[in-house]
Amino acid sequence: MKFGQVENSETVDFHLPDDHPRTAEILQKAGDKKLEAYVGCAKWNKTDLKNFYPRGTKDELAYYSTQFNSIELNATFYNMYDAGQIIGWKEKTPDGFRFFPKVNQLISHLKRLNNTDPIVEEYCDSISNFEEKLGMVFLQLHNNFGYKNFDKLSHFIEIFPKAIPLAVEMRHTEWFTNEKIGNEVFAFFEKHNTTNVLVDTAGRRDLLHMRLTTPFAFIRYVGSNEPQSDRERLNFWVERLKKWVDLGLRDIYFFVHQNIEKESPLLSAYFIEKLNRNLNLDLKIPATLV
Repeated sequence: MKFGQVENSETVDFHLPDDHPRTAEILQKAGDKKLEAYVGCAKWNKTDLKNFYPRGTKDELAYYSTQFNSIELNATFYNMYDAGQIIGWKEKTPDGFRFFPKVNQLISHLKRLNNTDPIVEEYCDSISNFEEKLGMVFLQLHNNFGYKNFDKLSHFIEIFPKAIPLAVEMRHTEWFTNEKIGNEVFAFFEKHNTTNVLVDTAGRRDLLHMRLTTPFAFIRYVGSNEPQSDRERLNFWVERLKKWVDLGLRDIYFFVHQNIEKESPLLSAYFIEKLNRNLNLDLKIPATLV
């Protein structure tokens, strides 16, 4: 993953920004329910998940799902899968496992949300076969998809099936640096129950925001391949999530990446252990080979 990559992250301030003034109000909408946290990686293949699969593992997803309770499913960004494939993945995983599929690139990047209603319908018909194991779908917009395209984004959100929880990741600076634009867009997200994805990566601190639009925290964390600083950054997130839980947060979706995949399972295990200790959770800590 080259997005947000820097040659030397020692000069980057990894502290998290202050909460948005509306954070407490948004989180109070969560209601009185049990705290749930889903932590996972972006992929399940052996090539990317180093120091994780025991020798002789034959079915990577089946094993992965015994160690993690969720997956950020990037595979659906690159390919459109039929119902049979989705059902096959679903049936390999245990009860309680959740898939968080990315919207296909044909919709988000190639067509840039132009005239995509039939493709959106096809995509949703497919991923709906995850049934009770479908977590939240997320739309990742192109880096140069800015406010001038807001009419396309708003149309996409309006026609997206309300039965499928939706999150949006925006990567153009003006969504977050222009207060007027931000107020308009995030008010729209709130009205349409659309979750604002939080992205933490070294080279794009301008996109790191604390603007929640639903009482769900959907966080995509990208490590910098520096073990000490990566763990310190995860500590910052544990502290912030604990604060949000105290304010009412009841749903945490946290996915761990690296610019160069070397130890995402190790980082995830570290994070889960800290999360369990600080939030009184009992998530399985994935086994690693080192």
